[in-house]
Amino acid sequence: MSRREEEFEQCALCHSRSLLRVARRLTANSWAAEDLVQDCLLQAWRNFHQFRRGTNARAWLFRILFNCFYANGRKRVPDLVAIDAETWVCAPAYDDAMRVSRALDSLPLEHRTVLMLGVVEGFTCREIGGILGVPVGTVMSRLSRARQSMRQKLTAGEHVRVKETR
Repeated sequence: MSRREEEFEQCALCHSRSLLRVARRLTANSWAAEDLVQDCLLQAWRNFHQFRRGTNARAWLFRILFNCFYANGRKRVPDLVAIDAETWVCAPAYDDAMRVSRALDSLPLEHRTVLMLGVVEGFTCREIGGILGVPVGTVMSRLSRARQSMRQKLTAGEHVRVKETR
């Protein structure tokens, strides 16, 4: 294995699970998410010579992920399958997780994206702004609106707290 391959593996491949987690929320199905992450890692490999050592590799990878998503992810049409309430059976333990998942999926893409990057992936508002290419103030307002929307959607049953982001 070459030195470049070792550096890429240490720098980028360790973040593939986080990339996939966010890609699944951006895309309609797991196949599209896996394709998106593969595109991202391929672009990262091709452009690894541009990565500046000592900078945030994780944020760099997420920026590439979103660039790939914007380039081809929105062109894909989701395959929706109708499931009636009698067919769908869910164990009570998964009910809250399903409610949170449905509420998250119902958010506008911009709100879902900042919520995933901030709450789930732990990026700061400044890092999210860099990843998405938007001002920090925009990130903060989107986070606030996303949290408020999640609270409203989840107050029908038990209250689920949405974690604050730095």
